[in-house]
Amino acid sequence: VQLQAYGGGLVQTGDSLILSCAVSGRIFSSWSLGWVRQGPGKDREFVANVRWGAGTTYYSASVKGRFTISRDSGKKTVYLRMDRLKPEDTAVYYCAAGTQINEYTLWGQGTLVTVSS
Repeated sequence: VQLQAYGGGLVQTGDSLILSCAVSGRIFSSWSLGWVRQGPGKDREFVANVRWGAGTTYYSASVKGRFTISRDSGKKTVYLRMDRLKPEDTAVYYCAAGTQINEYTLWGQGTLVTVSS
């Protein structure tokens, strides 16, 4: 299984942006697909997760209500819609997969999101 994230860029405070993660290979319905970010000088931080089969979602407190994670089973793609972006959302965003939320064993390359004030 390979994950490829894309869609990052430079935006302004309050803007919206959608990240995508294309998944190649077999995905099991019990798997969790998520987004994790790492800001400059910060530790890696869990952002959001979706169960591939059931579609149930889970968010960190820092993004809940602003970010929306979803998946398209037909396209084998996971999306992260980010609204009302803040400068503190600036980070490299990684797409990841695993059998448990935030215990990911497969990682894609990151995509950089920069939010200017």
